[in-house]
Amino acid sequence: MTAPADPVTLRRADVEAAARWLSGRVVRTPVIRSAALDQIAATRLWLKAENLQRGGSYKIRGAMRAVGRLAEGGRCSGVIAQSTGNHALAIALAAREYRLAATVVLPVDASPTKIAKAGASGARVILAGTTVDERLEVVEQLRSSTGHAVIDAYDHPDVVAGQGTATLELIDEVQRNGGRLDAVVVPVGGGGGVAGACLAAQGHDIAVYGVEPVGNDSLAQSLARGERTPVAPAPTLADGLRPSCVGRVPFEIAREAVAGVIRVDDEAIGRALCLALFHTQLLVEPSAAAGLAGALRQASAGEFREIGVVLTGGNVEPALVAGLIAEHGTAASATEATAS
Repeated sequence: MTAPADPVTLRRADVEAAARWLSGRVVRTPVIRSAALDQIAATRLWLKAENLQRGGSYKIRGAMRAVGRLAEGGRCSGVIAQSTGNHALAIALAAREYRLAATVVLPVDASPTKIAKAGASGARVILAGTTVDERLEVVEQLRSSTGHAVIDAYDHPDVVAGQGTATLELIDEVQRNGGRLDAVVVPVGGGGGVAGACLAAQGHDIAVYGVEPVGNDSLAQSLARGERTPVAPAPTLADGLRPSCVGRVPFEIAREAVAGVIRVDDEAIGRALCLALFHTQLLVEPSAAAGLAGALRQASAGEFREIGVVLTGGNVEPALVAGLIAEHGTAASATEATAS
C-alpha cells in the first residue's frame, strides 16, 4: 500500500502547486452568498459550491492530482481506491482521464447513486462489508494481485494538497470580493479536506474548524486524547463522514492547526440541507450540509463576522432529499419568508 506521507513536509506551497497544476483540469467552482442565510446566521457566510465540481464533489481535486502525477511519471498501469463513495468516484474519473485501469471498493451500504456513477465512469466496482477494515483487506488483496497503485483517501500527500485547493480558492475569492474570512468550516470524514484547509490557511489569520456528525467524531476525540482514536461509526445522514478513524497525516496536521471540531446531529444536517436548497438553490449531500450546519452553530456564538464553508459535494439520493424536504421544508420556507 502507498506509504503515508510525512505531514511535516506538507505546506501551503504544496497546495499552491496543486492549484496551479489543477488549473483547467477541475472546475473553479463559484462562491455563493445568500442575504437570507446571512440574516439567519447573523454572520456573513461564503459558500464554496463544490457540489458543482466534476464528479459532484471536491474529491476530484485530490484524485486528479494524485492519479495525474502517477500517470505522468509512468509508474503504474492502474489504481485502486476505497471509500464510502466520493473519493472512489473521483479516482475512477481521474483514471479514465489518464486511461488507467481503476478498481474501487465501496461498502455494501454505499449510496446507490455513488455506486452507479463509479461504474459509469468505467471503473471496476467491488462492494465489501460495511467497515473500512473490510474494504482495506480487499484493497490489499487487489494490490498484491495486480500491482496497481493504491491511492488512499486521507493519507496521500497529493490528495491532501489537492483537497486544500478548494479552501485556497475560497480564501482568494472572498478577498477578491472585498471580504476577509475569520473562519473556514470543513466537514470531516478521514480528515483530508480539513487538513488541506489548514495548509491553505497558513499565513492568514483564519480559524479552521472541522465538522463531524454526532457519534462519528474520531477527529474530536483524537484531538482531546492527543492520539488517533477510532470510533465505532454511528448511523448518520452524512454517509461520507463516517470513517472509523481520522487519517494519520490529517491528524498530524490538524493537531497543530485546527481551531476546533463542531459536532452536529441529523436534525441540524437535514435542516441545513433544506436551507441551502431554499436559499441558494444548491442541492448538496448531507455530508456537505454538515458543514453549513456547523457554520450556523459556530456563527451563533457571535465570535466571527465572516465564515467560509466548503460545501463538499452534491451526490445525494433523490428519495432522501424528498424526505428531508417533507420534514424540514416548511420551516425552511417560513425562515425564508421571514428573512426576505
